[in-house]
Amino acid sequence: MMLCECKTGVKTMKISIKDLLDAGIHFGHRKNRWNPKMSEYIFGHRNGIHIIDLQKTVVFFNQALQVIKEYASEGKNVLFIGTKRQASEIIEKYAIECNQYFINKRWLGGMLTNWDTIQNSIKRLKKIEDILENKISSYTKKEVLRFENFAQKLNKALGGIKNMDGKPDILFIIDTNKEILAVKEANKIGIPIVAVIDSNSNPEGIDYPIPGNDDAIRSIEYYCSAVSETIKSISQDKKNNLKSQNDN
Repeated sequence: MMLCECKTGVKTMKISIKDLLDAGIHFGHRKNRWNPKMSEYIFGHRNGIHIIDLQKTVVFFNQALQVIKEYASEGKNVLFIGTKRQASEIIEKYAIECNQYFINKRWLGGMLTNWDTIQNSIKRLKKIEDILENKISSYTKKEVLRFENFAQKLNKALGGIKNMDGKPDILFIIDTNKEILAVKEANKIGIPIVAVIDSNSNPEGIDYPIPGNDDAIRSIEYYCSAVSETIKSISQDKKNNLKSQNDN
């Protein structure tokens, strides 16, 4: 994975087949678990396991990163989504590293389509956190414990988006089967989706698919790292441009 400079001067990640092989991204699921709609992304099979066509993955992955770069360069909100066990910590880590947002425990129904309700929950969370931080002496131990439990529960569901200004502008999803509710809600209100699609996935409704293994920790970390580094490189480029202007 390399940083390459595009015509705009902003550096973007460049994905290679070697990188994908090293991350195990070519391994799909067993043949009997595949989704026939993924046939165009399948190279073949080995020992009963589908092998994903990495030549296509390289093209689609680089296109997806270009889209992420364009959104991030305009200051748009990128929401990382991955609630499966092996993705949860990785999603949080790389979203935080690039100052974006994440859902990594559970997708609440209506998170996009019923945004006003979600916003009200976030307001309650922030109010309780303010009480716990600044006004704890005004409450009994029992009340404080209740506040702490409530805040912990809300943070688990909404902590990754509580500082997001408005709805996300684009989603980055690991495992569209697991996150089918997020896919459906985004499709319903027109939020574009960048997503990893494995051999058992349904590519329909995914605007910018990345064909590849969505189960292996090494693969998940590779995707998230590439997206995060792409976003971070934009911030660094802006800082460099600002420094250059000040120097002149």
